Amino acid sequence: MSLQVEQLEHNMAKLTIEVSADELEKALQNAYKKQKNKISMPGFRKGKVPRQMVEKMYGADVFYEDAANALIPQAYSEAYDECDLQIVSQPEIDITQIEKGKPFIFTALVATRPEVTLGEYKGLEVDKVSTRVTQKEVDAKIQEEAGKNARTVAVEGRPVKDGDEVVLDFEGFVDGEAFEGGKGENYSLTIGSGTFIPGFEDQLIGVEAEKEVEVKVTFPEEYHAENLQGKDAVFKCTVHEIKEKELPEIDDEFAAEVSEFDTLDEYKADVKAKIKEEKAKEGKAKKASPPSKVIPSVPWMLNQIEIMPIPSITNVNPKIYNNVDNKEPSELELTISRTTN
Repeated sequence: MSLQVEQLEHNMAKLTIEVSADELEKALQNAYKKQKNKISMPGFRKGKVPRQMVEKMYGADVFYEDAANALIPQAYSEAYDECDLQIVSQPEIDITQIEKGKPFIFTALVATRPEVTLGEYKGLEVDKVSTRVTQKEVDAKIQEEAGKNARTVAVEGRPVKDGDEVVLDFEGFVDGEAFEGGKGENYSLTIGSGTFIPGFEDQLIGVEAEKEVEVKVTFPEEYHAENLQGKDAVFKCTVHEIKEKELPEIDDEFAAEVSEFDTLDEYKADVKAKIKEEKAKEGKAKKASPPSKVIPSVPWMLNQIEIMPIPSITNVNPKIYNNVDNKEPSELELTISRTTN
């Protein structure tokens, strides 16, 4: 057995394995001996048909499949031990030459363990995780909770401002014609919510109640209604009601309503403790994750590398090896597809 190893891209390698013509002849003869008792031919007793007659009648390649099945597992096993590659996949076998009187040649395409080069990691700075909580963070968290408990009240004597909830009628026109789905009555809309297409809500800021205004917009190119995509439109709008959120007073009563505590100071202390605890958890999670610029270990790096998929087998379908890392290949079951000229 002779072997040639060709390193390919993407951590692949091709082993070209050659078995001598004598070994092929022995395998062909053994294949004939195993099959001869099943062969019948006029003029010969069953099991007594000469090999030459069988090959003449059924073709010279009649025993090639069995011969290859016998030769490939042993030859590949020897090549596996000889090549000194760290093979991490099953082989994909391609028979390139099988002909009586000539060496038997096949290739095995395999994936190999990639080489990993550590980058520069000395001197890199790692951000220190801080669990310090500022008063601003506490206040922001409490204001967030107050927003959840706000009530909506009607306002009078001022125009619409950002964040208001308005009740309005509207009707849209494109090229002077009203379009389907462009009309609404007593519709509740929060200014700044982004519910309507870009530019619509902004133009309602400053509008007074019960005064009709025209809002001019352009429908996005990707708008769901194809007939409106990219079209300029005019909406005639009348705001009937203006409402705003009224936040509760941040006091002991508020603290008692939204928490288990009776006083605002106790509630603030609890909010601060929870923020600190959350920061500690986030810091622990960051420490557990590998730094983006540092390769912590070769095994970890190898686990992140996805082996490139191997192309489909050309001529042979082998079973996967059981113990690749220990170089103990199990028996291959091979089915060779014959090609006819």
